[in-house]
Amino acid sequence: MKLLNYRILLKQEPEGGYTVTVPSLPGCVTYGDSVPEAIEMAKEAIALYLESLIAHGEEIPTEEKTLEYTLMVEAYA
Repeated sequence: MKLLNYRILLKQEPEGGYTVTVPSLPGCVTYGDSVPEAIEMAKEAIALYLESLIAHGEEIPTEEKTLEYTLMVEAYA
């Protein structure tokens, strides 16, 4: 078994809870009522996503050689 790292993004929703996306796994989205629950749901979603890729003989994406940077830009309203 190989350990893989994936970044997750948690977005707080206006109605409550958190939507989680996994940028390196397109379409891998889940939700949790709290941050800890959202993280646990993300672990499960990632595991199921990878399981499906393996079952279909598809390549497993990794975040190796991925750089992350946050940009600040001005927005005129």
